[in-house]
Order: sequence, then C-alpha cells, then structure tokens
Amino acid sequence: MDADISTTLQKHVSNKRLAMSNLDFKEQMHEYSLWREKLIQAIDMYHQWSNRYGINDIHSIDTILNVLSGLQSDKVTLAFVGEFSRGKTELINALFFAETGLRLLPSSPGRTTMSPTELFHDEAGGSYIRLLNIESRLEDISLAEFKQNPDRWTQIDLNINSPIQMQGAFKELIATKQVDRDVADKLGLWNEHEALEQGIINPEKVEIPCWRHALISFPHPLLKKGLSILDTPGLNALGTEPELTLSMLPSAQAIIFVIAADTGVTKSDLEMWHNHVCSSRGDNKQGLAVVMNKIDGMWDDLADSNDYEDSIQSQIKTSATALKIDEKAIFPVSAKQALLAKVKDNGALLEKSRLTALEGYLSNDILNQRKSILMGTLVRDIGFQVSEASNLTNTSLKNALSQLEEFKKIDFQNQDMTDKLMAETRDRQNQYATNVENFQASRRVFTVQAKALIDSFAKEKIDAIINSTKHDMSKSLTTYGMKQNMRKLFDELHDLLQDSVDNTNETRRLVIAIHKKFKDECGFKEVEPQLFSIKQYQFELEQIFEEGEAFRASAKTTMSKQSIVINKLYGTLITKARTILKQAHSDATAWSNGVLTPLMHQIKDHKKQIDGRLQMLRKINESKGSIAENIATLEKELEPLKRQQTELATIIKAMQLDAYC
Repeated sequence: MDADISTTLQKHVSNKRLAMSNLDFKEQMHEYSLWREKLIQAIDMYHQWSNRYGINDIHSIDTILNVLSGLQSDKVTLAFVGEFSRGKTELINALFFAETGLRLLPSSPGRTTMSPTELFHDEAGGSYIRLLNIESRLEDISLAEFKQNPDRWTQIDLNINSPIQMQGAFKELIATKQVDRDVADKLGLWNEHEALEQGIINPEKVEIPCWRHALISFPHPLLKKGLSILDTPGLNALGTEPELTLSMLPSAQAIIFVIAADTGVTKSDLEMWHNHVCSSRGDNKQGLAVVMNKIDGMWDDLADSNDYEDSIQSQIKTSATALKIDEKAIFPVSAKQALLAKVKDNGALLEKSRLTALEGYLSNDILNQRKSILMGTLVRDIGFQVSEASNLTNTSLKNALSQLEEFKKIDFQNQDMTDKLMAETRDRQNQYATNVENFQASRRVFTVQAKALIDSFAKEKIDAIINSTKHDMSKSLTTYGMKQNMRKLFDELHDLLQDSVDNTNETRRLVIAIHKKFKDECGFKEVEPQLFSIKQYQFELEQIFEEGEAFRASAKTTMSKQSIVINKLYGTLITKARTILKQAHSDATAWSNGVLTPLMHQIKDHKKQIDGRLQMLRKINESKGSIAENIATLEKELEPLKRQQTELATIIKAMQLDAYC
C-alpha cells in the first residue's frame, strides 16, 4: 500500500513538473506579449502628447510611427538549423505542438522536411500552408518579393479543429518528384561528387523536393503571441538559398543548431556551423545554442548511470571544442522521447529526455534578450527625442517660474520701469529674428554637406561599380582575369566606403560647430547632438571584404565554373554588401532630417517665451486690478506647463526610459 501511495505521489509530482514546464514557456511568451503591448500604448501616449503640445515635426512623427509599426509586427523568431536527419522537426514538435497529441509536423525516419518552412500566425490571412514551387529558383526574384505575391504560391487551407487534417496537409512538406539530371543541376540540386560517394553514377533522373519554401499560418497560442519558427533543411538548402543565410537567420532571435549525439559533430555539421550559422551572427554568439539530439540512443538500462552521464559530458566537451562554443550552450536532448512524454503525460520520461533545460533557456534567456534588443532600438530611435522633449518642457517651466518671481519683485506702478521691460523684450524679439536667419544659413550649409554624405551611399553609385565589374568578370577569358576583376570590385567598394567615412567625419564636425555657435552666441541650453556613426557599417563591410578575399583566393573558386563563381559571389557577399549600404543610406537620410531639430525646437520655444513675456507685460500694464490679482493670474497660467511636465514624466516611466531622460 505504501509503495502504491509513493508511486502515485511521484507520478503527481512528475506531472506537476511537466505542466510547469509547458506553462513556463507559454507564460513567458504571454508576459512578453503583455510587456510589448504596454510599450506600444506608452509610445502612442507620447505621440499624442507631442501632438497636443506641439513638440513635434515631420521627422519625429515618422520615427514614432515607424517604431510603433515595428513593435506591432514584432516576432520572436527561433530558427532551427542542422543537417538532414538530426531531428530538427521532431524537436519543434516536442517543444511547441505536443498538446495536439500527434506528431504534427512530418518527422518520420528518412522523411525529413525538404524545404525551408516558416510557422507563424497570420491574423488577416487565416490558417493555411503556402508552397512555392522549386522551379521559382530559376527566376531572378527574391523570396521576400515572392512573399508579397500570394498568387505565386500553392495554398492548402488548414482545418484547425482537426489535427488529423493538419497532419495530413503537412505531409506535403516532404513531397518530392523525379526530374532530368540537367534540370536538377540548373536548380542547384545535383551534386555529382556526393552522388559518386553514394554509388550513383550518371543517372537519367534525380529526386528533388517539389517545393522551394513553405509558409504555415495557424492560430497556435504561442504563434498568436508573436512566436515565429523557421525550420531549415540540410546544408544544400542553405547553400543554394542565400536569403536564408543573409537575411532570415541573422534576423532570428535565436538559432538552435541541432547535431546528433550518436555521430557528434560531422564534417558537414562543421561546414554548416562555420559558413552559415556563425557567419549570420558575426562575432556575437548571443542567441546561439546547440542541441545534441538523440541521446536516447545512448540509453542503456544495464549500464551504470554514472557511465551514461560521463558519456553525455564527454560528447558535450568534444562538440564544444569542435564548434568553439561554451559547453553550457550545448543542450543534450531526446526530442523523440520528449514528444512521447508530453503526449503520454509522463513526467519521468520528460525529465529523462532533458528537454526542460532547453525550454528554460528559450523562456528566460531568449525572451529577455529580445526585450533588451527592443529597448535598445527604442532608445536609439526615440530616446533622444523623448529626452529633448523632457528638457524643453522642464526648461519652459523653469523659465516661466523664474519670470514669475521676477515679476513679483517689480513695481508695475512705475511706468518708466514697465516701459524699460517692454523695450528689453522687444530687443529680444529682434535678436530672435537674427537667430532665425543664422539658423537658416547654418541649415543651408549643413544640407549641402549632408547630401554629400547621403550620396556616398547612393544606390546608383553602388550599382555602377557592382554591375560594371560583374560584366568585366563574366567576359574574362581566364580564371586569373576573373579573380583580378573580383579584386577590383572589392577595391572600388572599399574606396567608396572610405569616401563615406570622410564625409561622415566632416558632417559630424559641422553639426558640432553649429550647436556650439548657438550655445555661445545665443545662450541656448547645450544639447549634445546625435551624431551619425558609420562604425557598424564599416565593421560589417570590412568583414565582407575579408570574406571576399578568402573566396577569391580559395582553391574551390579556382576549380569551379566561372558562371557558378560569379553567381555565388553576387548571390551572397555582394547581396550582403548591398543590404548594408542600403541601410546606411536610409539611416544617414533619417539622421540628416532630424539632427538639427533640437535647435529648431529651442528657437521656437525661445520665441514662445518672448511672446509670452510681452503678453504678460501688456496685460499687467493695461490691467485695472491689483498687483496681487495679476500675479495670481500669472500663477494660474503656469498650470498647463506643470500638467505638461507631469504627463510626460508618467509617459517616460511607462516607456521605461527613466534612465535616459
């Protein structure tokens, strides 16, 4: 009897732990979603506040609307990467879809996902699978462009009330077909060297995936909260779809790299890790984890538990050394047993599968990292704007209070003194007009210099270099000539970068000089101007130039067909360089539109103070009431400024920007 009670109690504890494990990630996603919604509300409150009190301009409004749009469309993207048959899809099933009671996504042995697959919730589009045919690879159209055109995709509607129907529909993800070897070669899906290793010699037909890419939308609770999942096939898919490595993987909050415990880190694992996973992260290993799957293959009921643990730790250590990553970033897991444990509600088996450690990492580390990234973006994009609004509001109230104290001490019965104050204030008006003329002149000089900076990143200038060199490269009769043109391409892009660096430095000096001029000559409050920085783009481009030189000098480039080399170069490194320069152009344009705005606001606020002072002097001079009554009226007129200050302080606290304002 006691043994039965003990067993029942253990099962209850295990089941409770299982429930907590599932709840943890869902609760964390829910909390993250609520946090983001509160942030959106706070930014919207600031937008309304700045409109209400006239502390805005076209640039600041656009910036706020862009930030709001980015937060509203924000996704927490987890990318699962690894070679074929490492259990990526089974891991996704175990982590997110076990409550269906089925192996929702197809992950049977030997039948792995054939095309990159994105899972998300499309509130407007409903529940569906969209499949892009493999032949679209022959078109010079990016995946991003294809996604904007649903008509190019084959759509299968999903019945969310029938997991069986969904499971059947998902089987289309592993669909294949037979095509001529030449067709497979053109699509980048035929590798003669690999075929020879497998004993396949000169085949007429080759089996290829039917689909190039899959988009899956359905209202799973986690997906509705903003989770997005990217499931990638093996090395061949990453190698032939540059957008995966150049765009989709770098934008993911976490990359989960899956290896197998029984094989360890293989040669193809290592190639994928270095060429696609690490390159998408640069020197930043944040949000990068390794799952060592299939540890159930090492289970042995007859072996000592210490031997099993030693084997796991030994494999972790070996894998960490091969991948040059911290051992703590490697999670040993059995996705197959974890899925079974969740479906069967078996807490002991779930614990043995070790999935909970990975779930804890995703729940805590990744979501906290995402919060930090969003707050960093918020501070970068509107932190300065909010800080400036706070300074202006505080200065306006301070000046108004100072003026009130001054008026309290003045004898307004003395007409000569009143006339003197009126004359001094009119002199300030004249000085204001001079300040405006000086500002306009400074802005004209800045506009010319800023245009030179923006033009240094101009698409036309970049395209001229890239297209000209590509033409010369394709006309080269020898590998040596092609490589020389390749070097010329990177040299010219490097010169363009240096020109941009020079223009950036000159523009920064000018902005600092303009701010100093107005502080020294006009007595304006010193505002530390936001200065455009080219360092990040420079760093990323220098990395590309290094990769380009390594690519140019490699033996593989020498041995490959000229057309393949050019396509690979332009489909990867040059595409990445274009993207960086395009972002630099966009950021430089946005910066130049707003960098002098703080000075403009100070000038406008200065005018408001002068006009207000004149109005007060006239009102007191013309008033029939007592001095006390007039002072009381002035004190009452301070209330809107105090309310403005209080409202902004509340908004800043809600936006969690207290430390920056």
